[in-house]
Amino acid sequence: MRRYVLRGNPHVQHPGPAAAAAGYGAFGWVLAKDRSSSKRPDYTTAGDGVFKHLREEIDGIMARDPAARSRLEVALCYPGLHAILLHRVARRCRDGGWPLAARLISQAARSLTGIEIHPGATIGRRFFIDHGMGVVIGETAEIGDDVMLYHGVTLGGTSLDHGKRHPTLGNGVIVGAGAKILGAIAIGEGARIGANAVVVADVAPGTAVVGIPAKPVMARDHVDTQKFMAYGTPCGDMPDPVARALSGLLDQMTALQVRIAELEAGRLPVTDEVTARNGGLREAQGGTR
Repeated sequence: MRRYVLRGNPHVQHPGPAAAAAGYGAFGWVLAKDRSSSKRPDYTTAGDGVFKHLREEIDGIMARDPAARSRLEVALCYPGLHAILLHRVARRCRDGGWPLAARLISQAARSLTGIEIHPGATIGRRFFIDHGMGVVIGETAEIGDDVMLYHGVTLGGTSLDHGKRHPTLGNGVIVGAGAKILGAIAIGEGARIGANAVVVADVAPGTAVVGIPAKPVMARDHVDTQKFMAYGTPCGDMPDPVARALSGLLDQMTALQVRIAELEAGRLPVTDEVTARNGGLREAQGGTR
């Protein structure tokens, strides 16, 4: 079993130096591994019990939410946890040949939590939906481990085909509030999707994207994928792609104006001579008329 501790959460006990030496997870919390179980099956399709990893899920939520005061509070008051637990029950019913029961359970979960997860969605370990209201996850969506979604997120399909039509999210992805990820696209591991972004194309691993349509604002070399990024949106000194493009156009315009001024200064006598000729020609044409 893994244990996660966010260094900034005072309600979670900080591990000792030996545990800290084990490394840091994708969101910046200390990761202490049980090396006796290196290979872990996907509990959404394997024979693991629905509540077998409940403690791990709760610890993951506490690691990513400093407002969590206790495990009991998380278990009783966090709709994201309730939604994923009910989804596992619905998924087991679907895999067992009870599709109608699975849909009824998912609709009940939607009514209770405001989170709609289709029973066919594949969801990895330590999945956290913060706040949760208005989240929609489609049937063929695939979500990796340690993924975090905020409220209002849609993982939607853009095709009427019965095959793969929803996005795939890699491990450690953060999707900000109100973001829409549409179509059978891939969001790379450690990517950050900014709040209210509309993503319709693949996102490279470790890239932060914002806007409509979403565009990269931080290169992979400059994104710290080990750092937690609230709402998937880089704050502070964030480069604006539109402002950067306008700045480039202004620089080019300034350079062209300088060049035109240099050309006009060099051809001034010729220009005066041509003007004089044209004036005489116009006078001559006027006389003939």
